[in-house]
Amino acid sequence: MDTSKHIQSSFSLAKERYARCGVNVDQALKQLAKIPISLHCWQGDDVGGFENADGVLGDGLAVTGNYPGKARTPGELRADLEKALSFIPGKHRLNLHACYGEFGNRKVDRDAIAPEHFRNWIAWAKANKLGLDFNPTCFSHPKSADGFTLSHRDKAIRQFWIEHCIRSREIGAAFGKALGKTCVTNVWVPDGYKDTPADRVGPRVRLAESLDAIFKKSLSHELNLDAVEPKLFGIGSESYVVGSHEFYLGYAVSRKKLLTLDAGHYHPTESISDKISSILQFLPKILLHVSRGVRWDSDHVVTLTDDLQAIAREIVINNYTGRVHIGLDYFDASINRVAAWIIGTRNMLRALLLGLLESPAIKQAEATGDLTTRLALQEEARSLPFGAVWDYYCESRGVPVGKIWLEEIKAYEKNVLSRRK
Repeated sequence: MDTSKHIQSSFSLAKERYARCGVNVDQALKQLAKIPISLHCWQGDDVGGFENADGVLGDGLAVTGNYPGKARTPGELRADLEKALSFIPGKHRLNLHACYGEFGNRKVDRDAIAPEHFRNWIAWAKANKLGLDFNPTCFSHPKSADGFTLSHRDKAIRQFWIEHCIRSREIGAAFGKALGKTCVTNVWVPDGYKDTPADRVGPRVRLAESLDAIFKKSLSHELNLDAVEPKLFGIGSESYVVGSHEFYLGYAVSRKKLLTLDAGHYHPTESISDKISSILQFLPKILLHVSRGVRWDSDHVVTLTDDLQAIAREIVINNYTGRVHIGLDYFDASINRVAAWIIGTRNMLRALLLGLLESPAIKQAEATGDLTTRLALQEEARSLPFGAVWDYYCESRGVPVGKIWLEEIKAYEKNVLSRRK
């Protein structure tokens, strides 16, 4: 039996098994195909961007490893993304940071960026039928060197970053208009103190005022959605983060903005899966940045952990696919960077599929108070033939099944990535 026939045969048996559990597999696959994942551009070049020739990071960002072959130019980054997307089933999106603009060897400071600096990204996204998301880059800059931006004591520095964020929103709206796909523009700032502050209030007052100035101009929600992103702590802000979860939750609810939940931005014993249904009681939409923290916000490649499955389950079981924008956010330079995109995105999709294949009998048992049956069915579901369904989905979407993609990435590394010096 050839591989294709074996995949079809296994899939048919899996469908029968799931049908006995009350699951319509064909419907689950149709739903999965409609869920876009926003890949993060910064995995491809270690968050370097294209403002400066050296692409050196700063301001508390850390990428581990020096694996050969990172993208050095926008063209190389786009080629690597195309390679990654060719192994990921479905149609997806790209999440860009402002420092990835193309400035034609001219110095354009961040308070002067404009849609024209991203026209090549727009053309590329249009050609590949992708949506674009956006982020102001409020780090790795002389005006953020002391760890403060929108909450800075210096009004001139605050105004610089306010203007940068205003322009970022305009770029997001330009993406939405050009591509016909709403852009989510996410504001994250690194502001905070390494040691115990004497004044916790002042920076938060200034941050709220700066955000209000940024969002003063109304933009069409069909073109651009605004999101704000909290954090528990970061390198250099271990003792105090201005934009905490509580700050941004209050801000998002009161100003009607999306709240961004980053899987690495909370205590290691917390999972953002438990926050999704709570926050969506009070906000119409949220943004996710899915990563894998190991003891802290270390942004490891997404793997098929219980945490990831819990996040995906909350989205699909509660019919939140239209209210939750899913993006990835990790960077690993210790392995092949293109493979890191593929592994993480395929795992995000696997987790969503597992949620879509959950038997309705599990929730029904809970609704009747039969918690014994709930637990038994949850555990029995672990051995259902999910892999056969995933393999069929990949083949039906024209992407490699199993580890075949890795062989092709190894060839790409040998013929393309290894030649980059």
